Amino acid sequence: MFALKFASLFILAYLIGSFPTGALVGKIFFHKDIRKYGSGNIGTTNTFRVLGPVAGIIVFLVDFFKGTIATTLLPVLFHLGPHYLCLIFGLAAILGHAFPIFLNFKGGKAVATSAGFLLGYNVHFFLICAVIFFPILFITSMVSLTSLISVVLIFIASFFFHDLALSIISGLLIILIYWSHRSNIVRLKHHQENMVPFGLYYWYYKKHH
Repeated sequence: MFALKFASLFILAYLIGSFPTGALVGKIFFHKDIRKYGSGNIGTTNTFRVLGPVAGIIVFLVDFFKGTIATTLLPVLFHLGPHYLCLIFGLAAILGHAFPIFLNFKGGKAVATSAGFLLGYNVHFFLICAVIFFPILFITSMVSLTSLISVVLIFIASFFFHDLALSIISGLLIILIYWSHRSNIVRLKHHQENMVPFGLYYWYYKKHH
């Protein structure tokens, strides 16, 4: 009985993560298939770039809370314990976002959903992750580079919480984030990566070009 409930909730968490926020916002409100513009990604950064800040914020919030809902709401509603099971459902939502069944398994890069998952599992750890992420973003002016650096530092930080399950999931996130950022890594190597319109590197680049 427990195995059936667990499997059902894992699938539900995956389907929550698969909700194609960026694609739906583009189609319904802008009559655009966001996958045909910019980087072709359905996530927050490309939505900001293609559809503007309002759409970008909406997509970020929905994608963020997909991770939080899967991590907290499902175990609470269905009285599943131990606490580490929350991590598995959060991971299911992250996989759903990265490989959504509704978009032929071609989704976003899972940064926002991963952040929401971390909030749902451990608020203190989430705050540490935010302290890691935002200063790096301010320095690099690139979401992709920030994500690649931050996920490694977050994995290291997880060891200070003495939570083996959290460290394992954080390690898996490194693999997923680096895999989903393959094209970004290529652009970074060729100095062709897109920047956000703020931060130290952005201001330096504008001043010297």
